Amino acid sequence: MKRKRLYSAIAAATAIALAASACGGSESGGGSGGGSGPATTTEPAFNAAVDKIFNPSEKKGGTIKLANNGDWDSLDTADTYYGYSWNFARLYGRSLLMFKPVPGAEGNTLVPDLAEDLGTPSSDQKTWTYKIKKGVKYENGTEVKAADVKYGVLRSIDKVTFPDGPTYFNDFLNLPDGYAGPYKSPNVDTNQAIETPDNYTIVFHLKNPLSSFDYFAQLVSTMPVPADEGGNKGAKYQDHIISSGPYKFENNQPGKSFALVRNDQWSASTDQYRKALPDRYEVTLNMNADSLDQALMDGSINVDVVGDGVEPAAQGTILPDPALKAQADNAKLARLWYTSINPTVAPFDNKECRLAVEYAADLTGYQTAYGGPFSGGDVATTLMPPLIPGYKKFDLYNTPDHKGDVDKAKQHLQACGQPNGFETNISYRNERPKEKAAAESLQQSLGKVGIKLTLKGYAQGDYFSQFAGNPPFVVANKLGLVINGWGADWNDGFGFLSQIVDSRVIRETGGSSNTSVRIPEVDQLLDAAVNEQDTAKREGLWGDIDKRVMEEAVILPGVYAKSLLFRGKGLTNVFISPAFSMYDYLALGVA
Repeated sequence: MKRKRLYSAIAAATAIALAASACGGSESGGGSGGGSGPATTTEPAFNAAVDKIFNPSEKKGGTIKLANNGDWDSLDTADTYYGYSWNFARLYGRSLLMFKPVPGAEGNTLVPDLAEDLGTPSSDQKTWTYKIKKGVKYENGTEVKAADVKYGVLRSIDKVTFPDGPTYFNDFLNLPDGYAGPYKSPNVDTNQAIETPDNYTIVFHLKNPLSSFDYFAQLVSTMPVPADEGGNKGAKYQDHIISSGPYKFENNQPGKSFALVRNDQWSASTDQYRKALPDRYEVTLNMNADSLDQALMDGSINVDVVGDGVEPAAQGTILPDPALKAQADNAKLARLWYTSINPTVAPFDNKECRLAVEYAADLTGYQTAYGGPFSGGDVATTLMPPLIPGYKKFDLYNTPDHKGDVDKAKQHLQACGQPNGFETNISYRNERPKEKAAAESLQQSLGKVGIKLTLKGYAQGDYFSQFAGNPPFVVANKLGLVINGWGADWNDGFGFLSQIVDSRVIRETGGSSNTSVRIPEVDQLLDAAVNEQDTAKREGLWGDIDKRVMEEAVILPGVYAKSLLFRGKGLTNVFISPAFSMYDYLALGVA
């Protein structure tokens, strides 16, 4: 099916606005359960899975069918950095800790998973110790050991073999100089960074104190990998991951599909939080986005696994229809849709040219591309969304009604020596029509001041490793602007900002989530905030960092995200996870 362009997004957003007005009434519905547990409801209603569990059930069996409008970046937990992938990976892997799989604010709480308890820090907070549960088994029946967790973490250090994924462990562990992971540095003693004094104890040694290291322990890179059962295969390990969770891979056809079935070696006695209700998960890859939405609505699939919401065309169908709207949820998220302005690509090495973009951009068009204010989100003027502690409200580049200011933009073009404008390229992910629509919106609004944009689409699975997050590629292909999106790794300023504004996470080999921010003062502020023990002062620094980045005009904020999610036919235990900003995949069942 042909992908919708900007004019389709505008038409759909108009229909959405009318539908929102016409439907009226409460946006949440259904009865709620009492007691101390999460609220529940069995009544289909708009936002029935926001802050409560829709259609609770303990029934086991059945198949959940999911689809992805692109390809996975990787199923290997050393090499993945999409939120949906982290959400899904918990079905076949167990990290040391996890976010509690419940709706509402409690869903941002860390709880033990593979570990017996939260970490025990040393008095200086530079050493963190975890005890691993006994009796946790892989799919082949062997027991998970502390050394397997260490091996999993050390694999993630290798950003050449595994370009995707965060750099937290690279940045904070007290690794030997030049250490490049177990494949490239096979004989290096790494006990100064991670020790395993026995089979059930793992000790992390950090370069500097860190009071929030438990958040690192929930990363999927702490999921165990047995070196002698395929983990030594490098990037090929993703062809058959050895499961430590309740499901294992039955088959995996890269770029097409894969399926999970029950892991008969998994025991609920070691796993408090996984319900493991379905018998099977089937995942289809590279399904056209509009076809995927139609399949959701007609019931042939249950879940859009990417979890960033239906496309504007489907929004225009769902919201005016009371029955379809009753299957939808539209929560505010700790996520930002934005565009990176790359100072490594001329003429954006001149700040005045970057300022011209900030003033020329019509942010209402950007908002329309994502579905409009009702289902797409509010216009953004900062990096941090309001849901992140430390958020400060400001607007350095205010324009009338957020629609751009042609005169101011032209003044900055004059100041940067480009009075007639210039040409540059803008990238987006091929499989994401909303990103293409956002790029087309910028093409229109920037074109009014003479900035001519050529759109360049790239594959979602390799977007950061090979294209938009690969600095040499960015420069060689003149990607002055990069359509982007970011959700918090965990709900604080560090979990949101560090991987998109710290210049030290930029990797010349690719896989960089930060593509445009190279400000030494910001790096220093990040270090100061991490070391600040006073919560109020630390949160104040996050807001200062946000403003300092915006002063350099290296990011154009677009929308504080909302996503119109659709509950597929027959799903049980449905709720939006605040940790992942989408449905929680651990809890789901199917009638």
